[in-house]
Amino acid sequence: MILIVDSGSTKTDWIAIDRGGKILFETQTLGLNPQVLTNHILKERIVNNFELYKFRKEVEEIHFYGAGCGTKPPRILIKNVFSDIFKNCIEFSIKEDTYAAIYSTAEENSKSIVCILGTGSNCTYFDGKNIDQRVISLGYILMDDASGNYFGRQLLRDFYFNRIPDETAKKFEEEFDLDAESIKDNLYKQPNPNTYLATFAKFLINNKDSEYCQSLIKRGFDLFIERQILQFTDAKEIPIHFVGSISFYLKDELKKCLSKYALHAGNIIRKPIDGLLKYHQKKLQNSNH
Repeated sequence: MILIVDSGSTKTDWIAIDRGGKILFETQTLGLNPQVLTNHILKERIVNNFELYKFRKEVEEIHFYGAGCGTKPPRILIKNVFSDIFKNCIEFSIKEDTYAAIYSTAEENSKSIVCILGTGSNCTYFDGKNIDQRVISLGYILMDDASGNYFGRQLLRDFYFNRIPDETAKKFEEEFDLDAESIKDNLYKQPNPNTYLATFAKFLINNKDSEYCQSLIKRGFDLFIERQILQFTDAKEIPIHFVGSISFYLKDELKKCLSKYALHAGNIIRKPIDGLLKYHQKKLQNSNH
């Protein structure tokens, strides 16, 4: 059994296939970001899943693409977690989620820029074979422009600084627990503060037509474009692909911002797991011939 895994900070999609590429089962767990979660929580999230626990001894190969796996220490951590659970697994491939975005949107042998706008954000240049990620992410506190947690943070700041128009602020207060103690507890005492911040981005998506939300969306996308995309000199000549809920649900606003900079949107998808499945099925097919 082969497991193909796409993990963001919020949730993780799993597909199990056999050597012929046939789907055995699909499932979902909470996010498995080794930058923000302990070994214990990572294990717990996997073994609490019925299918994964039931078939743990049959897994021989794992292809994991995850948020927070950009450097070696978190990759080692997640590999050790898998080794403890899937004891008969003999092959582990642990890559950052950028690769999942590339394999599911970009064309081989063709230049493009691939961006993730989900709970977090990043941007990578793909020359058709290799990747060039010029900005190393320092995580959600310092980076992640135009991501779910960025927009959540801005909404909370604007609410507490009385920068949101009354009608919109009232709506925001009715939909979310905006008690100061509750916010501080979730941010500074509970696990996954980045995921917590990203939950507020739903409000932005659901109220995207309001003048305030339009302004906030535009500000976030402009920051991302200027700091991430425009660092690549041929950005205006190649397609720019996007993966993640923020880019997917705000695609019209995103395209509008891109066109202002003479940039061209390529594929915009919500999650890469289906594209990853096709990529690995194709690899299996080629190796079986």
